[in-house]
Amino acid sequence: MQYLSPPLRAWLKGFHILFASAWVGAALCMTILTFVGQPASGEALYAGLLALQMIDNWVIIPAAIGSLLTGLLISWRTPWGFFKWRWVTLKWIGTVAMILFGSFFLGPWLNGMVAIAAADPLVALQDPTFLRNQSAIALSVAPQVLLLLTLIFISVLKPWKRAAKR
Repeated sequence: MQYLSPPLRAWLKGFHILFASAWVGAALCMTILTFVGQPASGEALYAGLLALQMIDNWVIIPAAIGSLLTGLLISWRTPWGFFKWRWVTLKWIGTVAMILFGSFFLGPWLNGMVAIAAADPLVALQDPTFLRNQSAIALSVAPQVLLLLTLIFISVLKPWKRAAKR
């Protein structure tokens, strides 16, 4: 296997950091928007949900995919590998878990809330599905952000030794 040249590795690492930063920043923004104040009207509720959906669709999803793809290239075409180091393996598990959780749970919950609010923003806060999705998101965003931040610090600290050779 031929590894990437040092300049290409540096560019790839830079893009990986850029995508991870965008993912974390957008997740923090969504967390703040989720917990700050109650909307004064149905239209304000709907507008807030649209803002969350736009951040998700235009920042979180591309940043998560970019982070995954650059991480894949870094693991495949540099000496780090996929499973040579425990911290790299943990980053893979965490990244894939967050992407799957976002794809199968957070995204559908948010999109469901937007659809309910679009249909009738005045009664959305009385809709049981809306309220269930709202609670699920509120309980999920902080652990997601905490895991993202943990993965960043794992990248910097590289806390575990090399995985055992077989």
